[in-house]
Amino acid sequence: MTLAQGLVFGIVAAMMALFVWGRIRYDVVAMLALVASVFCGIVPPKDAFSGFSDDVVIIVASALVVSAAVAKSGITEIVIRPLAPYLKTTRSQVFVLVFAVIVLSTFIKNVGALAILMPVALQFAKRSGTSPSQLLMPLSFGSLLGGLITLVGTSPNVIVARVREELLGQPFQMFDYAPVGLGLSAIGLVYLTFASGMLPKDRRGGVSIDAAINIENYVVEATLPKDSPLVGKLAQDVEALGEGQVKVTTVVRERFRRYKPTRALRLRAGDVLLLEGDPLVLEKVVARGALELGGKAAETSAAGDGDTIGVVEGVVTSGSRLIGANLIEVDVRQRYDVNVLAISRRGERITQRLRSVRFVAGDVIVVQGRFDALPDTLKELGILPLAERDVGLGRGRHRWIPILILAAAILAVVFKVLPIAVAFFSAAVALLLTKSLTLREAYESVEWPILILLGALIPVSEAVRTTGATDLIAGWLHIAAGGLPPVAAMGMMLLAAMAVTPFLNNAATVLMVAPIAAGLASRLGLNPDPFLMAVAIGAACDFLTPFGHQCNTLVMGPGGYRFSDYWKLGLPLSILIVLAGVPLIAAVWPLVSR
Repeated sequence: MTLAQGLVFGIVAAMMALFVWGRIRYDVVAMLALVASVFCGIVPPKDAFSGFSDDVVIIVASALVVSAAVAKSGITEIVIRPLAPYLKTTRSQVFVLVFAVIVLSTFIKNVGALAILMPVALQFAKRSGTSPSQLLMPLSFGSLLGGLITLVGTSPNVIVARVREELLGQPFQMFDYAPVGLGLSAIGLVYLTFASGMLPKDRRGGVSIDAAINIENYVVEATLPKDSPLVGKLAQDVEALGEGQVKVTTVVRERFRRYKPTRALRLRAGDVLLLEGDPLVLEKVVARGALELGGKAAETSAAGDGDTIGVVEGVVTSGSRLIGANLIEVDVRQRYDVNVLAISRRGERITQRLRSVRFVAGDVIVVQGRFDALPDTLKELGILPLAERDVGLGRGRHRWIPILILAAAILAVVFKVLPIAVAFFSAAVALLLTKSLTLREAYESVEWPILILLGALIPVSEAVRTTGATDLIAGWLHIAAGGLPPVAAMGMMLLAAMAVTPFLNNAATVLMVAPIAAGLASRLGLNPDPFLMAVAIGAACDFLTPFGHQCNTLVMGPGGYRFSDYWKLGLPLSILIVLAGVPLIAAVWPLVSR
């Protein structure tokens, strides 16, 4: 072992120890590893920041922006809503939700797909009386499975493609992952549909608004445009859109004339409706009826709507600025003009003074603030609303544009018109130009800690390879795998990646393990492709912990899950992935080069 190799092993070991310790954020740990590598001389100073210009960083960032635009379009709710009356059983709800998230995760980042469908799952649970705990974990696991199908579904696939390009001169293409990913997704879909019954049925998730505090309905104004489907209809047709949870209190016509809604009163274009109800349901009514929120403050006050305060239940995401801080330190009341009314952590209501609670990822909080400012405030704080808030209010004309732009980007990649990085970056720019997403929303949709981790660890990963450390580890593994058949050696790498991922970020796992897997394949005289595929699958499939992947963290609070719940559903699924994944990879990607 050379001095350079010893330094690499020391830096990587220290980095892994810090990841497992968990007291320092993973992006900061990655930056420390990069700085240490530069000062030790194993990463040349001129290459220290080369990772930030790597295609992987561009692809991941662009995919997140595209995912955010698709989420804001409201297309998913439009497609799934008609099915809701027919999904009475938990099993049917799980099947539809998991199938939908697999399809979405095929074309956008899996965490984005989960964010789109979490509100839908919670609405299913509310309408049918199903416990959210039986829906959310299968939904999270389904998003991980769907991410296996294409290059852009999950970060490990993008990174593995980059490693292959470095080794063989050509990266994996957009749908090279599909044969194996589709097979594993189909197996996972069947398993999750029938095994979701193992999850607790009476677990309390996040604090509901009604249970946390007594909130009276408030009134908002909504103008009826000429292209609304409600023109010529009755007030009861508007109320039907809210499924009985919204009431039309007054119809304002010709600015000053006020009418009580009756069966004889037909709505006209230009009418201003005063709607009373829960703010979350009101937004859905506005979206479904193609109404325009607004109206003069004087008119609203005269009509007696009084309150303009909205209340939202949301989950603290892993990138939230609330993480590790309390309400005093963040000063949400003065800086953001909101109040935190209740907090729920892993199904248990916190009764201590809210200002002293330090937030962790997965906490569910009830936030009160100005209705028109809440969506932006929640995004700035990194809180994911647990209701269908972003359904494209006032943006109906952009509803199909994100889908068309995404389809164009995928076609450009499939037919090799553009490289994957250029295609998805162009798609992100097109979404901004068409105003499907504002510049602020685009920046907020990007998970900057992940990009920092990637940019910092790419040079470190390259140093592991250039110093010969990967060849050394591959030699040790070659000795260990000496008596194993080739398929077992490949399975060993899948298990290794799956075992390491709960302790490292999945992107970091691929950066460290993929070169080792390729080195082992080379020493065994085998095709490196199946070994790289095994690493991608193992790193993307963490079904055992709530912190190995962001998707699992997001559902923990709303589902009221405990650590052991992930093992109940996840361990059999992990075994299925290994048992089915190894022969599938070997069948699609021959172990012996032809």
